[in-house]
Amino acid sequence: MRKILKFLKPHMAAVLSIVAVLIVQAYCDLSLPSYTSDIVNIGIQQGGVDTHIPEMIAEEDMENLLLFVPKKEQDVVRKAYEEDDTTYEKAAYVLKDGLIKEEDKVKELEEILGKPMLLVSGIESGEHAGEMQMLQKMPEEQRLAVVDEMSKKIEDMPGMMMEQASTLYVRSAYKNLDIDADKMQSEYILFTGLKMLALAALGMMASVLVGLFASKVAASVGRDLRSSVFRKVVGFSNGEFDKFSTASLITRSTNDIQQIQMVIVMMLRMVLYAPIIGIGGIFKALNTNVSMSWIIGLGVVMISLLVLTLFLVAMPKFKVLQKLVDKLNLVTREILTGLMVIRAFSTEKHEEKRFDQANRDLTKTTLFVNRAMTIMMPTMMLIMNGISVLIIWVGANGINDGQMQVGDMMAFIQYTMQIIMAFLMICMISIMLPRAAVSADRVDEILMSSTLIQDPKNPKKLTKDGKGTVEFDHVSFRYPGAKEDVLHDISFVAEPGKTTAFIGSTGSGKSTLVNLIPRFYDVTEGAIRIEGVDIREISQHDLREKLGYVPQKGVLFSGTIASNILYGNRDGSEADMKDAASIAQAQDFIEAKQDTYDSPIAQGGTNVSGGQKQRLSIARAIAKNPDVFIFDDSFSALDYKTDVTLRKALKEHTQESVVLIVAQRISTILHADQIIVLDEGEAVGIGTHAELLKSCEVYRQIAMSQLSEEEIARDLGKEEQGHE
Repeated sequence: MRKILKFLKPHMAAVLSIVAVLIVQAYCDLSLPSYTSDIVNIGIQQGGVDTHIPEMIAEEDMENLLLFVPKKEQDVVRKAYEEDDTTYEKAAYVLKDGLIKEEDKVKELEEILGKPMLLVSGIESGEHAGEMQMLQKMPEEQRLAVVDEMSKKIEDMPGMMMEQASTLYVRSAYKNLDIDADKMQSEYILFTGLKMLALAALGMMASVLVGLFASKVAASVGRDLRSSVFRKVVGFSNGEFDKFSTASLITRSTNDIQQIQMVIVMMLRMVLYAPIIGIGGIFKALNTNVSMSWIIGLGVVMISLLVLTLFLVAMPKFKVLQKLVDKLNLVTREILTGLMVIRAFSTEKHEEKRFDQANRDLTKTTLFVNRAMTIMMPTMMLIMNGISVLIIWVGANGINDGQMQVGDMMAFIQYTMQIIMAFLMICMISIMLPRAAVSADRVDEILMSSTLIQDPKNPKKLTKDGKGTVEFDHVSFRYPGAKEDVLHDISFVAEPGKTTAFIGSTGSGKSTLVNLIPRFYDVTEGAIRIEGVDIREISQHDLREKLGYVPQKGVLFSGTIASNILYGNRDGSEADMKDAASIAQAQDFIEAKQDTYDSPIAQGGTNVSGGQKQRLSIARAIAKNPDVFIFDDSFSALDYKTDVTLRKALKEHTQESVVLIVAQRISTILHADQIIVLDEGEAVGIGTHAELLKSCEVYRQIAMSQLSEEEIARDLGKEEQGHE
């Protein structure tokens, strides 16, 4: 969770905007149930009368009410009203301006007039209409005694019934003044309904804005993470690539970031919204009816138990899921990469079984998680519907006892559902969060990983006119985590205008040695110098600007032949491109194509042969015009004729450059100025071809395996003649 929040930190302004809009949305959602309650209670049951005291009343009705009010309290009532002889056909009393908004005075009037209104309603609507006249004629003391006796009979009546009776009296009082009660009711319902529609529209707009902002923030986080991961991976040394597999890096850059993105959307839309709607719902529900608050607690407990059960069952599977995705990606990549080998050895069935097993494992785990989530929703609906039935049952008894109204029960149901849904949102995200947390850990592992190859704080500069002399000074190297050195105490100097070649058996350390020069790895002991400067004291960019590197396996990028040749020299001219192609012996097959240099190159160069791929890779290095050429067994796919012609042309082009060649074939390095023979990581011989035939047993054995006895004897003879 903490790491996901860390990814959100740059977007805090947008998050705060989302919170503000969510508050508006919550306000709208929480207001609708109360308006629904008002329509039912006031609009329908009370006929649109929303007060428990009359705002206007006929004079005769007022006098009847005051018969049931003690003299002191009569003065309070009379002060609250003023006479109005012009508005209505009958003489009337009207509540003074602004008094209806004063809660204390309104409450006082309700306490004074509540029972009198109920008693008057009972007398006027019953068989005792003549009792009103009798009361009018009675002395005050006798009248108050009778009123007191009548009041005792209704003391135990529930407050809700008192309020409803008061409202009915107010409605009849308005009718007595010839006020259109039906119009009042219709206007109230219409006006309240319009307010509900306005709130619903505002809530919808807020929801749309939240969805828009949340999606934008999540997409921005995903974009930033992908960029950060890409920049980090591009800066990895070979040591980091050995630690993280390619399949894992792809999964982390795509699937893992997608998981984070999805959870961020849910967090911004649900997790932030849930506390607001939950707390607001509890407040509203308690204001509606406190006696049924235990139902809310029951609903929350049942939802918690359900989610906890699913959490314990499904949680371990979330942690396994990403590893299974990695495994499937790995198997798929291996099969697709090695498809030709698979077909050649007729192992399709075996590889199908491998893929099927990885696919089945992932499918099995995914189905388990999905089944758990599928079970959850119906169970959740069962709980919520059960809670609704319980509220209706308890509420119906409350309505029957006069303790609550129908509208209040309806509002309480809605508030309870909102509270439970809020809690459910948090629980749902808590289930999904672990998977996203695993993904966040995997992405953060890349972002926080320390790159072994670092630029110096104060890098030295190489001279622009320098010719790039390369010096190995007692160099030893050991792979990270390995127990033994791969290279032991290697020392030599490669000078400009000369070719230095490396040869040895497989695993002798040839490729490892040349990979130290571009700082794909750093030396364990000793130093490598270019122009007398330790390469660790030079920035990687400046160092690699000096180099023209051709890897063991030719790598081409999707685009055209031209874009691949000029890959290292974007400002190179067409002439530079064609010269490089000519030297690399690639011009003939390029010009044989319909689009020549504009011919497309597929991803990985799959639409050209291995030899063509190598020649284009060599042309790319030549076009850069570097001071140091590194050819890591880059001529292996060339036929003998092309090899000889290419090396001859290359010799002419590199007269001022250092040329380093790793070779398996002696024919490639026969004319090298310096040959270094490697055996188990040690330089067992340094010299020319002829010198090594005479002095180095390891080289002699390699030569005997590739050259005839006549060729070896001839080369030895040339060496002896040279000494004479």
